[in-house]
Amino acid sequence: QVQPVESGGGLVQPGGSLRLSCAASGTIFSINIMGWYRQAPGKQRELVASVTVGGSTNYADSVKGRFTISRDNAKNTMYLQMNSLKPEDTAVYYCNAVRLGINSWGKGTLVTVSS
Repeated sequence: QVQPVESGGGLVQPGGSLRLSCAASGTIFSINIMGWYRQAPGKQRELVASVTVGGSTNYADSVKGRFTISRDNAKNTMYLQMNSLKPEDTAVYYCNAVRLGINSWGKGTLVTVSS
């Protein structure tokens, strides 16, 4: 079983930047996709970005050009660099890892964009 653990959330002003990290532990071999999801108050959880073990990436339209996802397979860690943050980016951000068709979720890290 994979245990993802997020870190790096916090309070940032509009236009600012944050970098989230997700460290995966446990049975980590054969993790083929890792991704970031977010859930704002009163809204459904949505995909923000994902990256395959081969480095292929996918982004939600709302974050394209502002967020960058990356993955260090040697460290079993994934990152989300978030630039030009907007108030609507405020949410709990969750790390997801897919291994052999099974999803594992972290507990989430809160990102608040506010002046």
